[in-house]
Amino acid sequence: MAQILAPTSQWQMRITKSSTTASPMTAKVWSSLLLKQNKRGPTKSSAKFRVLAVKSEGYTINRLEGLLNLDLTPFTDRIIAEYIWIGGSGVDVRSKSRTISKPVEHPSELPKWNYDGSSTGQAPGEDSEVILYPQAIFKDPFRGGNNILVICDAYTPQGEPIPTNKRARAAEIFANQKVIDEVPWYGIEQEYTLLQTDVKWPLGWPVGGYPGPQGPYYCGAGADKSFGRDISDAHYKACLYAGINISGTNGEVMPGQWEYQVGPSVGIEAGDHIWASRYILERITEQAGVVLTLDPKPIEGDWNGAGCHTNYSTKSMREEGGFEVIKKAILNLSLRHADHISAYGEGNERRLTGKHETASINTFSWGVANRGCSIRVGRETEKQGKGYLEDRRPASNMDPYIVISLLAETTLLWEPTLEAEALAAQKLALNV
Repeated sequence: MAQILAPTSQWQMRITKSSTTASPMTAKVWSSLLLKQNKRGPTKSSAKFRVLAVKSEGYTINRLEGLLNLDLTPFTDRIIAEYIWIGGSGVDVRSKSRTISKPVEHPSELPKWNYDGSSTGQAPGEDSEVILYPQAIFKDPFRGGNNILVICDAYTPQGEPIPTNKRARAAEIFANQKVIDEVPWYGIEQEYTLLQTDVKWPLGWPVGGYPGPQGPYYCGAGADKSFGRDISDAHYKACLYAGINISGTNGEVMPGQWEYQVGPSVGIEAGDHIWASRYILERITEQAGVVLTLDPKPIEGDWNGAGCHTNYSTKSMREEGGFEVIKKAILNLSLRHADHISAYGEGNERRLTGKHETASINTFSWGVANRGCSIRVGRETEKQGKGYLEDRRPASNMDPYIVISLLAETTLLWEPTLEAEALAAQKLALNV
């Protein structure tokens, strides 16, 4: 992420009634996307594209499309709310729909709901009820109108957060007055890989084979360099429609891999927006007949992995003299390196090898403009003496609630011993 600017005013998680005029992502958009995929040549996974594209021109599918795109607003005040939560793996997103009697502007206006936790790996069969607490709302880019997506976290019937609910602990950290006073900003760079449906091999790659070596694909254009741009662009627009603070997107170093950036976001909003954006991406790839993976190293060998670099700053870092505060934060991060690595995503050891723009998982390092370090500081931050740092360690499948709250805790609430601090400063050549 190039530069952390000012955060959006949408961090209060409200939806205004005047924001419903834009068009949803219609079925015609997906038909166009599917037709364009056909033009890229036959692959083992393209049959589904052809069938959908041909059938979508028939009378039956046109009638279905008309129903899907019905605008309910002139006929009823009721809306559809899609309740979204994180499943038992800690990476999968689940959702189900319910009718709400009227449009809402804040999650506190929504009722709690329940689901069968035994079917998501989050509760035993004999006591399977898990309660959903609405926490953030976004406009629904698939249904349009006043319909909404609702980010929820999960609790037992007694009101205790279930083990996979990492948002509750993050909310406690962000409710600490010291953290509130420092107004932490986050800019998260979510990388992901698109796979062909039947063979689970990257989009655009020959089945069972490999494309040319890395080099021409990063931010590239052309049918032999860019695979999945329609999905990336559809996701970009859908996120903007939803009210997600998405700030950019680009093709990545490995062909078939993409990145989008969310932020700057304040506090726990960063986690809500990443999870909402992941859900929308899952839905788009579902409709396009492409598989989404957040595996941090989907292809072994001389290919880049997928990360979720997290840019971070506090009020003190952004003010005059902030570079000294950044260096103190780096020192704290070095002393808790193992704690952060253990929480930064499954399979990250396959990605953090010291190659392909990563640092070794076993060694903490920092540097200015060095993408081979654990923590990177930008040239502009060094020049101005204030700004932000980039934590390059998180994997693409990290839980953003864990990462953003751990960064705040380590840099704002945790204090090392003076002896440990002195030894770390000497080792890292930090004059704090």
